[in-house]
Amino acid sequence: MALPLFTLLLTALPVVHCLPTAFQDLEQSSKNQTSIRFLALGDWGGVPYPPYITPVEKATAWEMGKIAEQMGADFVLALGDNFYYSGVNSADSPRFQDTFERVYTADSLNIPWYILAGNHDHAGNVKAQIDYSRKSDRWRFPHYYYELNFRIPNTKHTLSIMMLDTVMLCGNSDDYVDEKPRGPLSTIEANRQLTWLQQRMARSKADFLLVAGHYPVWSVSEHGPTECLLKRLRPLLVKHKATAYFCGHDHNLQYLKESGVGYVVSGAGNFLDPDTRHWHHVPKDTLKFFTGQASTLGGFVHGEVTKDKMTLTFIQAKGTSLYRTVLPRRDIDDDQNGSDEEDKD
Repeated sequence: MALPLFTLLLTALPVVHCLPTAFQDLEQSSKNQTSIRFLALGDWGGVPYPPYITPVEKATAWEMGKIAEQMGADFVLALGDNFYYSGVNSADSPRFQDTFERVYTADSLNIPWYILAGNHDHAGNVKAQIDYSRKSDRWRFPHYYYELNFRIPNTKHTLSIMMLDTVMLCGNSDDYVDEKPRGPLSTIEANRQLTWLQQRMARSKADFLLVAGHYPVWSVSEHGPTECLLKRLRPLLVKHKATAYFCGHDHNLQYLKESGVGYVVSGAGNFLDPDTRHWHHVPKDTLKFFTGQASTLGGFVHGEVTKDKMTLTFIQAKGTSLYRTVLPRRDIDDDQNGSDEEDKD
């Protein structure tokens, strides 16, 4: 029933074996549950000086607890920049307590947090964050990139999530004036991750296939589209009919739909940025929703996956949902993947 760290480590190894995908049950699911619920939160990593959190992080954490209680949440996808501004250097760093354990304190958030690294995390020691998995029951970070596979409770349907390290894939963005990644530190490691992803996606028969990383593929905000991901990741998302790609990096909430793939930017966990300088750098009519206003106090995304659809709700920290969209189950036997429905609350 449980999804132990050992199982995650098996799916995290960069060597691909020709074995059937092992789908796990959720750790905590009721007898009547027929969906998987999760929260997606990026760029939530506080600050390195007292009180170690920002008003946006505090407000967002509070609202996450309420939403997890009211709408349900089986896990959290933490989309990078977990510790501003230079990550951590040790699994014993007090920042784990100051910025994580003492902030997300609601009982409803005592669930697995599946972690990936952002550019600020790579300014420190990402291995220290991986090692913290042995110190916390809910912090799950088995490898720089890894795969999660779940059975949707009381159905025959499945959900797979590929957690990526886009900094390892594309390079860090801290040392350049325009903050654009200039290429990976190790081409060998970048290619190894890409090969791992290609093979995992090609063999995936999951009814819903999500990919998550820190850098955006498409974004209208400060950082804009990531050229490296447009070249290396987007073709895989389209070819293998990914349901959606989740990311942070830009400090706002965005939803774009392009070539059948939903693109979710959820980077409003610690700061807010209304910048839309790349508004015309995404394909026409692909942007469906954007908010980065300070008045929202922060935000995150709630996802629910049933046997037929995935519903995404964009929620502001001051207590209301702003936008909802529905994505269909993958049709991996048909070139047509359906259309999504969307509405504003």
